[in-house]
Amino acid sequence: MDKLITCENIRDFAYVNEKLCRKPIRGIVLSFFGLGSCCIYNDDIPEGELYGKEGLLYVAPYTNPWSWMNAAAVAYADEVVDVLIEKYSLPGDIPVVSTGGSMGGQSALVYSLFSKRTPVACVTDCPVCDAVFHYTERNDLPRTFYSALWNEPGPIEEALKNISPLHLVNRLPRIPYFIFYGTADSLVSPEAHVKKFAALMSENGHDITVCCDEGSEHCNLSPSAKAKFAECIIKSVG
Repeated sequence: MDKLITCENIRDFAYVNEKLCRKPIRGIVLSFFGLGSCCIYNDDIPEGELYGKEGLLYVAPYTNPWSWMNAAAVAYADEVVDVLIEKYSLPGDIPVVSTGGSMGGQSALVYSLFSKRTPVACVTDCPVCDAVFHYTERNDLPRTFYSALWNEPGPIEEALKNISPLHLVNRLPRIPYFIFYGTADSLVSPEAHVKKFAALMSENGHDITVCCDEGSEHCNLSPSAKAKFAECIIKSVG
């Protein structure tokens, strides 16, 4: 299929804080949605203002709500970045930070590996790290993974490994990783996901920082943790 996203219609395919972003533009923050999100932002959002003040384009690609950062989602996000670089005459090596929560956190980690431009950092909240286990973690999940991966060859277990950060540790790029999670998360088990992933990343020499938010639930960081999350993104751009 011909590429459809253009400088004129990009707001139909992604939220971009272009009206709020100070010039010169210093970097791009890609924020990936959690599972099932169908948001379309016609108006600017607080994150757009927050990062716009720092000269950062805050971008939320409208990928498939059940994408699990499959090949189509990677290509979609890459196309959005390409169009923004063209629209604002940005350098091809402009810093990109990959972010998101839950499935969006998994997406941010997987995108770091398969993206056209390797991000300078990855900052995630309560990310799904073990997609193989997550497939069995709740009964609402198998249909979503099947939707994302039905065209992949071989058994589902092998397809899941290719979008599972825990199973991609040896292939993930050598960039800083910041992983936030809440101790009261009942939807994505910290023990099965973040803690296992962080331990394996450390064993393999990755630069990873884990931030535990005591008592917070799934993707519901405390104000202080949210501020630290944003600080990690802003400082990563330099």
